[in-house]
Amino acid sequence: MTPEIEKIFEGIKAVHGEDSIERVEEMLYASRKQRHPLQAGAKWIMPGISQTPWHDPYAHPEIAPIVRAFESNHAIIKRELEVAWTGNSTEFSTYEHYLTRQENWQALYLFRDGAPVPVSGASVPTAFSILNEYAVETDKICPLLESHFSTLLPGAAISPHCDLWNFSINLHLAVDIPEGCGITVAGETREWQEGNCILFDYSFEHEAWNKGARPRTCLLVDLWHPETTIPERAALVEVISEIRRLMA
Repeated sequence: MTPEIEKIFEGIKAVHGEDSIERVEEMLYASRKQRHPLQAGAKWIMPGISQTPWHDPYAHPEIAPIVRAFESNHAIIKRELEVAWTGNSTEFSTYEHYLTRQENWQALYLFRDGAPVPVSGASVPTAFSILNEYAVETDKICPLLESHFSTLLPGAAISPHCDLWNFSINLHLAVDIPEGCGITVAGETREWQEGNCILFDYSFEHEAWNKGARPRTCLLVDLWHPETTIPERAALVEVISEIRRLMA
């Protein structure tokens, strides 16, 4: 805890109450022994969030409108992405996960570094518009992370890993799914169903692969976990941003 973070926390408490960010403060000092074994690789686990790897994408009122908007526009989103991909758009790049960099894992970013990526609006306007209307402007996207089209080339595999924390949750819209693709989260394997969304807590160990003959693409959106509160989200943005600043 730096003096800057302590000052920010005091301001949030003054508005929302002394106990409003108790879980965030506890997270900063929590022992790794208190977490689920399959979350062992995550950096931070905020207490009080259900240890549920897979979520029903329609079960959370905060997230369901985003799911419906993406799913109902899947055909248009897929068509626009195909045009962008075949046009060899310079917006596609090798995806750099915080743990690895893979040439056979390509990304087209719609939201990054806390803001929309305007150039993507020209390449994939429908997905870009839906993301902004339903996730960015409503503050449902986690500004600490991102949204991107994630394309695994044939033969690509993402090794088992845990992502950084449990206070955000990962939404996938299955855009273009060949046979031979799958994802395992906390030991349970599922297949993407083209045009549908899946939702999972990526602080649990997970992996994915494409054993098919053509690229597999999903639209990924990092959303706030629906079990977090408004003051907690404000505190988390400040504390993680300060930690990143100090590490830089």
